[in-house]
Amino acid sequence: MNNIKSEVKYERLRPEQIVARRQACPVAYLPIGTIEWHGEHNPVGLDTLKIHELLVKCAQNSGGLVFPPLYYGENREQALMEANAADRQQIAEKMALPSENFDPGYMVEPVSAQNRNYQNLLIHIFQEIKSLGFKVLIIGAGHYPLLDHARSAAALFHQEQSRPKMVTWSMTGYELVKGKFVPCGDHAGKWETSLLMYLDPGMQDISGLNNHSANKLIGASANGVEDSNPEFGKAAVDAIIEVVDSKVAYFLENLNQFQGHGSPM
Repeated sequence: MNNIKSEVKYERLRPEQIVARRQACPVAYLPIGTIEWHGEHNPVGLDTLKIHELLVKCAQNSGGLVFPPLYYGENREQALMEANAADRQQIAEKMALPSENFDPGYMVEPVSAQNRNYQNLLIHIFQEIKSLGFKVLIIGAGHYPLLDHARSAAALFHQEQSRPKMVTWSMTGYELVKGKFVPCGDHAGKWETSLLMYLDPGMQDISGLNNHSANKLIGASANGVEDSNPEFGKAAVDAIIEVVDSKVAYFLENLNQFQGHGSPM
């Protein structure tokens, strides 16, 4: 598809720029993530920073516009390093926080209510994006567990929206290229650290990881993370973009296939 290198962040564009880009390619990208411990060598916003910049590159390559990332709103008692990791106490100590801040019940609402609140928020955002004239929505989940929430919200949204329906598709990135890279998907290991090194460089410090075999890493994958490098990150990003580009092209060419009940998403 068109190789467009101009500004693609929706909030940074004037109306006439938005209209021109949307008419050329009516695809929206929504990055969702979290704020979570990613080792002592990475920023806590890695998930969201990573997927935001990845989707920017997808839009620059395939067309469309990227909406502001969502850092907040997810369940804070499930699938979170500070709450569920075996070394959660060490993580809390490193953050100078009481571990009780991540215990069940701290968020007041039960887990089920937190999950439904988040899905309702996603559906609201999907509807808002559709109201702005887009025909396809690519949801990027930088925090892997959010993929289930994105898919669930997308299914409800598909049922509730009027026709013509906006096509929604969710991904995290690594599952699209699984088997092509080692490692492929991890938590703050060589995969994620290398991706961010390429996508948003300057925020990592891997200088203290050389002795990780003697000193177990806290809350991070010890999978060669000390060898993280932007070249590995670029190769992975390029491979993901290639898959996303083919998906975008397919959705735009086959919008009518996604209008009925049980449509593949």
